[in-house]
Amino acid sequence: MTMSRLLLMSVLLIGLATIVRVQAEPPEVVEPDRLPNIVFILIDDLGWTDVGCFGSDFYDTPNIDRLAGEGMKFTQAYAACSVCSPTRAAILTGKYPGRLRITHAIPIQGNLRMEGPLPLIPANYVKNLPLEEVTIAEALKEQGYVCASIGKWHVCWDEAYYPEAQGFDMNIAGNNMGNPGTYFYPYKGKWRMTKDHPWINWQLFKDGHEGEYLTDRLTDETIKFIKMNRDRPFFIYLSHYAVHTPIQVKDEDLAKYEDRPKGEHQNNAKYAAMVDNVDQNVGRVLQTLEDLDLADNTIVVFYSDNGGHGKYTSAQPLRGNKGNFYEGGIRVPLIVRWPGVIEAGSTCDTPVTSTDFYPTLLDAVDLPAMPTQHVDGVDLMPLLTQTASIDRDALFWHFPNYIGAGHPDPATPCSVIRSGDWKLIQFYEDNRIELYNLAEDISESQNVAAKYPEIVEQLHKRLTSWLHDADVQMPVPNPLYQVKKSENSH
Repeated sequence: MTMSRLLLMSVLLIGLATIVRVQAEPPEVVEPDRLPNIVFILIDDLGWTDVGCFGSDFYDTPNIDRLAGEGMKFTQAYAACSVCSPTRAAILTGKYPGRLRITHAIPIQGNLRMEGPLPLIPANYVKNLPLEEVTIAEALKEQGYVCASIGKWHVCWDEAYYPEAQGFDMNIAGNNMGNPGTYFYPYKGKWRMTKDHPWINWQLFKDGHEGEYLTDRLTDETIKFIKMNRDRPFFIYLSHYAVHTPIQVKDEDLAKYEDRPKGEHQNNAKYAAMVDNVDQNVGRVLQTLEDLDLADNTIVVFYSDNGGHGKYTSAQPLRGNKGNFYEGGIRVPLIVRWPGVIEAGSTCDTPVTSTDFYPTLLDAVDLPAMPTQHVDGVDLMPLLTQTASIDRDALFWHFPNYIGAGHPDPATPCSVIRSGDWKLIQFYEDNRIELYNLAEDISESQNVAAKYPEIVEQLHKRLTSWLHDADVQMPVPNPLYQVKKSENSH
C-alpha cells in the first residue's frame, strides 16, 4: 500500500472516529438561566367543555387534564371570534379582528352559501394578514428564538403570506385552507368558493404512508423540531387541524367509545375519538419535553380558536356553538403551564382573550412591550403569577358578516361587549339589543335589556366608542332585500 493511500485511510478513520464520538456524546446541558421555550398548542373548534377538566361528560382527556393540574386553568377564556381565521390573526398580532378587518374565515365572504338577498350587504374583509404586522414570531426572533408553524395557518389566501413570510423559520402543512380535506394520508382536499369558481386542489404532505393520521403526523413533526432545537430557545405554534370537520378517526380510537354509555350532553363517538386522539398527541409532546429535560423550562399553552361545532358536540351549560357569539361560540378552554412560575393546579376566573398572548409572551421572555402592535392585548403575567389583577374594563367582538356555513343558529352581523359580568350584543339587521348577566345566567337564557336600560346605555356607548376607535368596517342595508320585502308585503 502506498504512502498516499495509507495517509488517506488514516484521515478517513480519524473522521469516522470523530463522527462516532460526536454522536455518542451526551447532549449539552441546558443552561438554567436560558430563555424559556414556548409550545403553543392551538386546537381547531374545540368547545369549552370538550375536555375533562372543563366538564366533559363523555370524552377522555387525561393528558390535557394533567396539564391543567400542573398549570393554570382559565375558566373565562375567550376566542376573538366564533370562527377560525380572525382568532388566529388576533393571536399572531395582538389586535382584535375588527381592527385588522379580518372578520371572517378566509376566503369565504359569508353569504355565498345562503339563499336569496340578505337584509344587509356584509362588509368586505381583509384576505391576507398584512406583512406590515409584526407577528409574535417576528418579535421572538429578536430574542434569538427559532420559530416553527406546524399545522393549520389559514390567515391568508395568497401564498406570499404563508408562515415563512411572517417570521417562522419553518412551515409544515400550513396553507390557505381551513381544513385538511382528509385526516388520512395522502391528506388531499379540494374546495371552491361558489359553483361558478374552479375547484382548488391541495395536499398537505407529499410523503407518508397508508393509514397515517394527520394529528399524529403533525405531532411527529413537532417532536422532530424539538429534538433538533433542544439546545436553543424555540417557539412552536402547533396548530392542529383537529377537531375541525371532516370528522374522521382511527378505528382503534373509535372502538373505545362505540359501546360507552353516552353523556348527558355529549354523545358522538366519532367526535369523542377525535378529541381522544388530540389528547394522546398532547401527551406525546409533553412526554418529549420531559424526556429531553426541557419541561421545566418550557411554557406550554393549550387553547382553542372558537367554540365546538354544534352538530357534533355540546358546550352545555353554555348557549350556542361555533358560528355565533353566545358563550358556546366564543368561550374556550385555556391552560398555561410554566413550572416554577405558575402554581400547579391553579385557576383564574378573569376574562381573557386571544390578543393577550402576544404581550404576555413578550414579558415572559424579557422583551419590551410593543403597545402599538399588540394594541388590544393585555399582559397576563400578573394573573399567571397571581401577583395582581389586570387593568381592562371590557372585551369586544365585531362581526359585520354572515356565517352561512351550516352551523346551528349562525351569526348575523353583530358586535359584542363584555364588561364585568354584563354582556351586550347588538344585532345590525334590526338593531336589536340583547343583555345578559353571565354571573347569574351563564346560559344566556334571559335577555334583561328591558329591565336594565341604564346598563344598556352605558355598554352601548362604550361599544360604539370602541368601534370608532378601531375603525371597523360595517355592513350596509341591501337594496335588493328591501325590494323583495316590499314585493312580499303586497
